[in-house]
Amino acid sequence: MHDTELYRHLLGLSPPWSVARVELDVSGQQVDVWVEHAKGTRWACPTCGRELGLYDHAAERVWRHLDSCQFATQLHASVPRVECPEHGVHQVKLPWAEERSRFTLLFERFAIGVLLETDLSGAMRILRIGWDAAFHIMERAVARGKLAKKSAAPTLLGVDETSVAKGQRYVTVVCDLAHGTVEHLSEHRRAESLGSYYTTLSDDELTSIKAVSMDMHAPYVKATRDHVPGWHRKIVFDRFHVMQQLTKAVDLVRKAEHRALLDKDDRTLVGSKYVWLYSAENLPARYNERFEELRALDLKTSRAWAIKEHLRRLWQFRRLSIAKKYWRRWLDWALRSQLPPIVRAAQTLQRHIGGIFGFFENRVTNAITERINGTIQRIKRAAHGYRNLGNFMTAIFFHCGGLQLYPPTHTEA
Repeated sequence: MHDTELYRHLLGLSPPWSVARVELDVSGQQVDVWVEHAKGTRWACPTCGRELGLYDHAAERVWRHLDSCQFATQLHASVPRVECPEHGVHQVKLPWAEERSRFTLLFERFAIGVLLETDLSGAMRILRIGWDAAFHIMERAVARGKLAKKSAAPTLLGVDETSVAKGQRYVTVVCDLAHGTVEHLSEHRRAESLGSYYTTLSDDELTSIKAVSMDMHAPYVKATRDHVPGWHRKIVFDRFHVMQQLTKAVDLVRKAEHRALLDKDDRTLVGSKYVWLYSAENLPARYNERFEELRALDLKTSRAWAIKEHLRRLWQFRRLSIAKKYWRRWLDWALRSQLPPIVRAAQTLQRHIGGIFGFFENRVTNAITERINGTIQRIKRAAHGYRNLGNFMTAIFFHCGGLQLYPPTHTEA
């Protein structure tokens, strides 16, 4: 088989396209392939599809292709142009590359696989391309995936914020809890940030939302209240964030008691901070002995911890009526504890009790959203930051959007 015929098959070319010549540069470790089309070919307008004769050719362009036996392979062609009476002069669509891409579809497909498996720096080294080239491949993949995505809106949503950089910069993340994918990103963590997602949905789609899991961030509650019909039955305050309120209260009790004990030369609570931050079932074995000693003492911190731990039982009940009875008993205990941080936390939870009880109707949590948030932070660390917010959002959709990123090629059936 001649080299021109070999590369015609490797490139997946079919009439009117063929390989004109192939040149090998051993010293430069490069293969150059020139592609041409048959004379008299008629071309489709890329906008309307109308069949037209050749107008002229654009200047020769070069595309990076998959390596040939470790030699960098470059494809060369002068792209035909047509003059459409309705849409003017345009370059025709090419079978081996997308518009404005400097890579063949096969190379992009390989590059996307590499980018999914490693960080941007590692992909650049493997692919032997620069940062801009690698990131533009990601951008095109995300744009392609969004166009191909089904328009049906998710019915179970998770809402959270993720930090972009130092200085309290955040991005609001909306997730599809059923599929574990990122649906929407917007700057800040304001009501408008979440509202910008709701405004993309139709009235029927908003009505079809069954549950929105979130923390007790007031702007997110406001946005959901303003846009989602029946919001009071659909907001679910994530139990992780509910318990986080109590964990912070326990730590405040510990700090106050620790200072009071130190004033009396009592070092009982020295070095005990992390002992109290764990739940009973997650306490590391190395803390067991110390924790049992502390629990045996008459400490305010120990009482605060017990109040916190008892609240965990709330989510074990199957029936809302029983959960409400348990909540009333727990709330009475917390309010009578005479531990100001615990009292304040209990009062906060009581003001948000509708969303806490929302769990028993919808049985959703933000665990998937938290997992995605962890992935987002790993993406940020691996890239050592991004040049701008738009680039960061593109990377999030690339890795967490559940999108069809790969371009179609001739190798697919």
